[in-house]
Amino acid sequence: MPKYFDVHSHLNFSDYQKDFGEVIKRLKETETHTIVVGTDFESSAKGVDLAGRHPEIYACIGVHPIRETSSSNGTGPVDFDIDKFESLIQNPKVVMIGECGLDFYHAKKEEDFDRQKKLFLAQIEFAVAHNKPLMIHARNAYEEILEILEEARLPLGSRASKLRGNIHFFAGSWEVAQRFFAIGFSISFTGVITFTSDYDEVIKNAPLNMILSETDAPYVAPVPYRGQRNEPSYVSEVVKRIAEIRREDEEQVRAVLVNNALSMIGY
Repeated sequence: MPKYFDVHSHLNFSDYQKDFGEVIKRLKETETHTIVVGTDFESSAKGVDLAGRHPEIYACIGVHPIRETSSSNGTGPVDFDIDKFESLIQNPKVVMIGECGLDFYHAKKEEDFDRQKKLFLAQIEFAVAHNKPLMIHARNAYEEILEILEEARLPLGSRASKLRGNIHFFAGSWEVAQRFFAIGFSISFTGVITFTSDYDEVIKNAPLNMILSETDAPYVAPVPYRGQRNEPSYVSEVVKRIAEIRREDEEQVRAVLVNNALSMIGY
C-alpha cells in the first residue's frame, strides 16, 4: 500500500531524461505511486514500459486533444489507432485511458471542435469496451465535456457504470464539479492549490471520496517547490493542502485519497 498516490504525471517526458534514476529513488523513499499518462501512442508505449520496470508506476494510454501532428513523421492529424492501442491495453499495468478530452484554450472551438470530439469519442468507446476509467483533459471545455459524457451514457443502459473516470487538473466551479460527481467522475487537484485559493470552495464541499491528488509533473510544482520542475514525490504537498483547506486530519485525508486512487484503477 503506497503512502501517497499521484494519479497524473508525465515521467515519460524528456524532462526526466538526465536524472530519472534520482526521481525514481525519491518516489520509492516517499512511498509514492503514480500513473504515467500518455499523450500519443509513443508516449503511451513509454509509460507502459516504465510501468513494467517499476512497481510504483502504472500507465494511462491515449491521445491528448491538442496532439495535432504525428510524432513519428511530423505531419497529419493524430487519430486514435485502435489496433496500436489494443497492443498496449493487454498489459496489466495499463489502468486508464487518456489523457483525452477537449481543449479550447490552445485551439478555438469553432475551428477544432469536430476533430477533438471525434478523437474523444473514440477513446470513450475504447475505455468502455475494456472497462477502464478515463483520464480526462478539460480546458475551457467543461460544458462540452459534460454534454458528451452525459449523451454517451444514454445508449449504454446497464453498462453506464463502465463510463467513469477522473477530471484531471480540475479548475472548474462547484456547480460543474457536482455535475461530474453525478455521472460518476472524480476530480483531481494539482500543486496550483498551494498558491491560489480559487478552488477552495470545491475542495471544502466535495465528498472526500470523489477527490484525487496529482502533480501533472513536470508542470505546476507546489509550494515550496514552485518554479522548479515538478515530480510525483511532491504530491504530498497537494495532500497536505487539501487537508488544510478542509480542516481535516491530514493522515485521514492521505489514507482516503490513496484508497480513492486504488479503487478507481481496480487495485
